[in-house]
Formats: sequence, C-alpha cells, structure tokens
Amino acid sequence: MTESDNVWMRRALELAERGRGYVEPNPLVGAVVVRDGQLVGEGWHQRYGEAHAEVHALAAAGEAARGATLYVTLEPCCHHGKTPPCTDAVLRAGIRRVVAAMPDPFPAVAGKGAERLRQAGVIVELGVGETEAQRLNAPYRKLLATGRPWVHAKWAMTLDGKIATRSGDSRWISNETSRRRVHELRGRMDAILVGIGTILADNPQLTARPPGPRTPARIILDSRGRIPDDALVVQTARITPTILAATERIPQTRRAALQSHGCEVLILPDHHGRVSVDALLIELGRRRFTNVLVEGGSGVFGAFFDAVAIDEYHVFIAPCLIGGATAPNAIGGIGVPQMAEALQLVEWTHEVLDGDLYVHGWRWRE
Repeated sequence: MTESDNVWMRRALELAERGRGYVEPNPLVGAVVVRDGQLVGEGWHQRYGEAHAEVHALAAAGEAARGATLYVTLEPCCHHGKTPPCTDAVLRAGIRRVVAAMPDPFPAVAGKGAERLRQAGVIVELGVGETEAQRLNAPYRKLLATGRPWVHAKWAMTLDGKIATRSGDSRWISNETSRRRVHELRGRMDAILVGIGTILADNPQLTARPPGPRTPARIILDSRGRIPDDALVVQTARITPTILAATERIPQTRRAALQSHGCEVLILPDHHGRVSVDALLIELGRRRFTNVLVEGGSGVFGAFFDAVAIDEYHVFIAPCLIGGATAPNAIGGIGVPQMAEALQLVEWTHEVLDGDLYVHGWRWRE
C-alpha cells in the first residue's frame, strides 16, 4: 500500500457515494483507472440494473486502461446477474493491478472475483480504504448478513427533549432548512414508517418533496385498523405505495375498505399489543428493502429502540423549550434501567442548520 493508493481510493469512495438512493439493493461502488500516476478513467454504479462502476471507468479509460491500475471500492463481481461479470471486463481491458477496498459479501462473489483475476495473472490487493468502504455499504452488508433493512430514526425535538406540546402540536419544531434536509433523506429511502398516532395527529403525506431518487413506500403501524379513510396516505395509496401493518385484531371490514383504496394490509404477529417490530423487519428484508426511515411517534421509537432495531440516528434539536409533564418525549417504550446501559452513539457528527442542531450518529462501530 502506498499513499497514492489511499489518494485514489478516496476518489473512488467519493464517486461511489453518488449512487446513494439510485442503486439499492445493490451496493454503492466507485472505480478509478490510473496509469503512470495519472487518472485516465473513472465511474460509479449509477442505477440499479445498469452497468457497474468498473465498466464505466474502463470505458472512459479506453486503451489507456491497458497495463493500468484499477481502484474499486468493492471486489469486482464474477457472476452473471443483471449485467455481465466485471472480472471479464477487467481482463479484456488489460488491467495489470486491481486494488479493492473490501471483498464483496454477496455469496456469488465473496472472494471468487479476486481469485478469478489472480488466476489470470492480475495483481489483486484488498483492504485499502476498507473501513470507509464498509461504512459506505453498511445497509447492503446488513441486508445480506441478517435479511433485514438498515433502520434510520429521525425526529425533531426541543431543548427539553419534547417532540410535541401537551396538546400534540408539533408544527413546526424544526426550521425550514432542517425540514429540507429531512426531505432529502426521505428521497433515498425504500420506506417511511410512522405509527397510527402520527397519522391521527398530523395527517402527513409522508413523501419526499421535491422527489428524490427513490419513491419510498409509506408504512403505518396500526394494529387495529384505526386509520380513517380520508387520511392523506390512504387517499393517495394508488399513487404512492401505502402499507398498513396490522395484526389479526383488525376487523375484516376495515381491511377490505383499506384495500379498496389501494392500501396493502400486512397482517403481522402481535407483540405486547403492537405490531411485532422483528416480524415487520423480516418481511421488509424479504422484499429487499435496504433503508427504512422511522419517523415516530414516541411509542414507535420506543418499540424500535427496545428491540435494538435502530442503526442510524438523525436528530434535529431546536433552540426552544415547551415544558409539560405530559408533552411526549422522543423515545417511549420501556427503555434501559441503568445509565451504564445507555446507548452511546458512535462516529457521530453535528451540524448547525440555521439555528437548529442536527446530530447524526450510528448505534455501532465497524
């Protein structure tokens, strides 16, 4: 490994990030072709089902790829999926050396791509920028390893930790700049999830405005089917997919009525009177949802927190206080009994957005 290897891999990682929201459930991948210390081609996986990063980079390099080094954030694939194997493209281009940040955990690849290249005489090195590459593709890796999506939690709260007043009013705690950031986040998700309480209190649209690269499904946890027919998510269910996650306690008449509006009614096991978080995430993983955004309310956050199901936190803190013993806090549920068991965010960052404080962090460390 040389310093120039690190420099070129950082560029490949920057390129990979451009695919976020466009390529899932595929991984985010960037690639750079370097010959005699000069950049001759670069590319990234731009859209699900289309050409991979290596193919774009090699096409940009053309004949200059012969004898060059390919830097790529993930081991090149060696199987026929929606596109031909990238290892074949690497060999046809005459690449002399491949530097990959990490092995691909996908079972059809998982070291076989690197071995295929080595057998053909290509020098293959793994591990440059591996920590960054693993972080970049944490949702992809989790889906492969556990069969469950990566769960984001987002809320806005006051300095005293309230997500609404005692009357339930929450418009608006965060400012317009923070809300724009939330819509950007929504536009990269496979689903936006709330509880029935949020629907009854706010009647939200649960869409990304303006639209992002993805159109997230709306998921409402409503074990008994209390959602009204005139709720915005029900009225627009034929335009934007809407899933009502319920239990066997939902009356058959409500189930039929919601289905007549275009909603999908998903019957899941009951867990202490609520829809089972574990069962829901297993089902979403089966559908290859990669990123799910949980937006509340307090009881829903508590259920996901108690199930240790949240991977990434996005918290917007407004410089105001509203008080009130009955005003809801961000996370309900049971919680932890001792401070020693408190969740410590890792690799967290903070940013000021026109006066709001945006705190972003992960539950676990690589």
